Formats: sequence, C-alpha cells, structure tokens
Amino acid sequence: MATTVRRDTTTLPAAELGPENPLPPLKPLDAAHGLDDRDLRGLPRDMARQLGYEPLRSVLPARVRDGYGRERTATSFDTLVIENTRLRVTVLPGLGGRIHSLFHKPTGRELLYRNPVFQPADFALNGAWYSGGIEWNIGATGHTALSCAPLHAARLTAPDGGEMVRLWEWERLRDIPFQVDLWLPEDSDFLHVGVRIRNPHERPVPVYWWSNIAVPEERRVLAPADEAWHYGYARTLRKVPVPEHDGVDRTRPPRAEFPADYFYDVPDGARRWIAALDEDGHGLAQTSTPTLRGRKLFVWGTGTGGRRWQRWLTEPGTGGYAEIQAGLARTQLEHVRLDAESEFAWLESYGPLTADPDVVHGADWAAARGEAQARLEQALPAAAVDAAYDQWRPRADAEPEETLAVGSGWGALEVLRGQYKLPGTPFAEATLGPEQEPWLELLHSGAVPEPRRVGPPGPTLVAPHWRDMLETAPARPHAEYHLGVAQWHAGDLAQAVRSWERGLELAPSRWPLLRCLAVADQESGHVERAADRYAEAFDDLCAERRDDGVVWSAATAALGREAIGALVAAGRAEAARSVWDRLHAHTRQTGRFRLIEAQLLLAEGELRAARAIFDEGFEVADLREADEVMGEVWAAVSDEPLPERYDFRMRP
Repeated sequence: MATTVRRDTTTLPAAELGPENPLPPLKPLDAAHGLDDRDLRGLPRDMARQLGYEPLRSVLPARVRDGYGRERTATSFDTLVIENTRLRVTVLPGLGGRIHSLFHKPTGRELLYRNPVFQPADFALNGAWYSGGIEWNIGATGHTALSCAPLHAARLTAPDGGEMVRLWEWERLRDIPFQVDLWLPEDSDFLHVGVRIRNPHERPVPVYWWSNIAVPEERRVLAPADEAWHYGYARTLRKVPVPEHDGVDRTRPPRAEFPADYFYDVPDGARRWIAALDEDGHGLAQTSTPTLRGRKLFVWGTGTGGRRWQRWLTEPGTGGYAEIQAGLARTQLEHVRLDAESEFAWLESYGPLTADPDVVHGADWAAARGEAQARLEQALPAAAVDAAYDQWRPRADAEPEETLAVGSGWGALEVLRGQYKLPGTPFAEATLGPEQEPWLELLHSGAVPEPRRVGPPGPTLVAPHWRDMLETAPARPHAEYHLGVAQWHAGDLAQAVRSWERGLELAPSRWPLLRCLAVADQESGHVERAADRYAEAFDDLCAERRDDGVVWSAATAALGREAIGALVAAGRAEAARSVWDRLHAHTRQTGRFRLIEAQLLLAEGELRAARAIFDEGFEVADLREADEVMGEVWAAVSDEPLPERYDFRMRP
C-alpha cells in the first residue's frame, strides 16, 4: 500500500485538563534544573557557556495549566494516522503533536511505551504534561509549555511523492516558530521526522530542543559513548563511565535506585543514535543527522518515590517506562544560540531494530554498542538518513495542502505584527480569537482596551516589541497592569511595581494589581506587606466575583492558595482561615487544598486534626516534579515513616 494519511479518533480513560490558572506566572514553577556557578568549573567551555545562557525568568507569556484532577472518564481524542505496509503512526495534534503510537505491522510490536490513559501531571514548564509516546520539547529546560496544547497540522506532498503530515506552532517562551514534518516513505520501516526552528527576529534567541521517547523500561539502552554526564535531583552534573558506575550497570533502567539523567558524551564525528532493546534483542532505534547532537537516558529508579511516580502517571499494573532522548546540546541544562534571521534544521528517523541478544546484553560494552550500530547501519545506513534530509529540506518550505487541525492564534498575531514571511508554516488570520483581540487593538490603535465586563485579566504578552508598545500606550489601569507584567518579565522589577501602583489608583478591579504587588513584596523580603496585599486582594476578588462558574472558581482557587501561603508565612493563621472559609466548597475538597488545610491546621496548632487529613487520604493532582512538600508536612504531623502513598521523593 502507498503511504496514507487519515483522520481518526482514539478513546482513552482521561482526566479533564480543566481551566488555565488566570494569575500571571511571575515566577518559575520551580528551580529543579540548575547548577551552582561553582559546578561550572572544569566543564567544556561551550557547555559551560550554554549552561548559563538565558535561563527562563518565568513561563510568561504562557499560562499555568493546573486545573486538572485525577478522575478519569472515557474520552475521545482526535488523531492523525500515517500508515504504510510496515508502520502505523498515530499522532495527537491536540496534545502537543505527540506520537502516541508507533506500531510495527510485520511483527505486531508497539515500539513505544504507549500510555493507556491520559493523566496530566505537573511536569511541564507551565504545569500539565502527560507521559508516553514521542514528544517534541522546545522552549527551555524541561517539558514544553505546549505539552497539552493544540498544534496546527496539515497534509502535504512528501519528498517521495506520497503523503506527509506537518505540525507547526509559535513557541511563545522564546517567541519563535517551529515545524515538525512526519514523512513515512512507502514500504519503509522508518519514520522520518524533519524539524525546523526559525528565528525571524533581528536579534539572537536561545533555543532548546529534545525529542523525548518513552520506551518500556525492561530494555537495555545503547548509544555510541563510553562516558555520560550524570544529573540527579541533588542537582549536580558529573562525568561517569558507561555502562557501569558505582557498581551498577546504568544502561539497564530497572537497576537504578533513584531518578536520574544520563547524557551520553557521543564523540564528535560519530553517528548520532540511541536504541532500547528487550531481552530478545528487539526494540526501537532513533538516529538523526549530526545537528541533533545529544543523546540521553532518563530512569525513574526502583525506589519508593520513582515507583510511585510511575503509577501516578499511568495505570497501575501496566509496566514501567524509561525515556531515551535526542537534543541540540550535550545536556538538557543548556540553551543554544540561534542567530538573527537564521534557522536550525535536521532529520530524525525512528524504527524497529533487532540485534543479537547475547551480544547486546553481554558484559562487553564495546561489542554491545558495536552490534547495535552495525544492525542499525544494515536497517538504515547513515548515508540514507543524510539523503532523506537532502530530499526533505526543499520540501520544508512547501505550503500545506489540506488543513487537518488548528492550533492557537498567537502565531497569526506575531506574523501580523512583524510582517514575517514564513514559507511552509502559515499562521492564518482566521485563527485569531478573543485572547488576541486586545493585542490586535494595541497593534492597530496604540491603546489597550479596558475590559467591557468584570473578570480576571487575559494573558499578557511580554516580548520586547509588545513591551515597547505598552510603554507608549495611554496609561489606563489595564495597560498599566500588562505593562507591569511585561517589565517584571524583563527583570525591571522597580518599574513593574511603579506601573502596578499607577494602575491601582484608578482601577475598578484592584485584586489583579494587588496580587502582582504582593508577589513583588515577597521577592523583596517584605513578608508582612505581602500578607497585607494578599488579604486585600482576596477581599476585593470576593466582592467582585459574579458566580461559581469555571472562570471565577479558578481565580478564587489560585489567589486563595497564594494568599493562605503568604498569611501563614507571616504568622497570621486567623486571616488565612478567613480566606479558607471563602473558597468554594468544591475547591476545598480537592487534594491540593486538603494539603493546604493540613498546613493551615498546623499553623493553628491543631496537630491532631492535620494528621487526620493524612489518615483520611488525599491526592494532590498537581504535585510538582521534585516537590518535597508532602514529606515536609508529614514530618510536622508524625514521627512515623512517610506512607508510600505520599512518597514522591526523587532523591536519597
């Protein structure tokens, strides 16, 4: 059969994504990935430079996705299916363009770890993320802010005359467009993936890319390296031998104790590939053109926390998984400079690999990786990958022929503003929606419109060109609010505070500005003033909110959560209890707020009542990766070991 592309659906037990958090994320969700300056000494010069290059200050202009829960119901998802005689590729365009399944038809094998459920968890840069398949991580260190967002998708002619799927979107953290072309040649065992990241600006931008592939963990992971950079949740980066260090073969995921990253130090000039093979020598291989430099293994480990996370992210009893990855840099802690008006482009290939199991699982590492590489060369020669790239590259500018899915309107807004010419990735004005309307008004009239009805403010754009427009817009309350957010993101904290204070003087809706000022007070160490402003902001929100619907409930929960934390930190438990009492009843019953209630009870000296909450049981749906709050609160209520159901610890 010739390669075909079709629309379809798949049904999964799924938790609802829920609403976005309406509060602007003025601070990163965490600092889980980073190094102390002292740790940079002794590293390769280019690595050290890229480790310190343009880390995120926040996830603005994106919004945090934390409105999901843990109750799952059968849900239908739109899919795109690319199929030939050998492979069937299933893509989820509405969930980051992830490859959900890569099924090898002759052997009847699923080559990926295919998650049987859709369960968001707090792993993405902006919150909601889910495990399984192949995801495209762009933006900054971590899982992309597009993990649970729709991408544009279209059908077009492939380089060999067949059909190809293009995915594309505007990546908002770095303000750049990207595309992913999925090309499955007729009768091929390997899916080709052409990736292009463009910088249309007159300034360089920091770029991050890692293709993340989930595979069953009962595999041996092979790559062309004798050393790796090890990074664990103790936040240290060190060179270790491959495959074994500290007496454990780290290329076998089930033998690890704690979660960890291993970034393979692939020698310059070596073919770029990574593979995960089962005990019979069967599995998946990924290879690419040289631009995609890095290769990585992530393991969850056998410790209590790692196993707990595995069950949390999927369905208990369905087997664990590991991740093999490929990226632009040696490690995921680095960002790479993309010069003005230039681009990065490369081609990746994914397909089945079979090798001699006695060799690839033997004690001789050089023989094992040599066998895997030799079998890969037979299945897909390096020269064939280079040739496929050369075939695809002229097609990267080809215009889509049939729309298959629609992403956001943010790219259309940026193309209108910058008058960019982006062949191959059209951002149609028809995709502009209500969130873009105030910014279209600013673009055309130079003014930010005041809201027509009371409600939480919409998203803020923070790129330098939008900040410049906000600087010259009439100084009305809504404009001052957005200007302050943009100035804060740029690191101009004093000017941000002045903008918010100016807006506060005339604002009919005060709580969004008061909340921003409270965050600024926290950052400057003014604990009491932050508590005062949070209390006033919550009072104002409660007086203003119109109903118990999704929008106001999300705003009340988000502001209440922050306000209670600030008031408890200031030793004002009674005021924190007042906030608690005005939360919506359904909010108070969620797992996150059950944990907050335990913290509040501890502040009130009610240790036994706080312990009772743990005894009753709860689940914090948006528990953050590497967050140790569960153990900290438990230690305050009990001298007993942390119960397994609450143990998500990712380090010794």
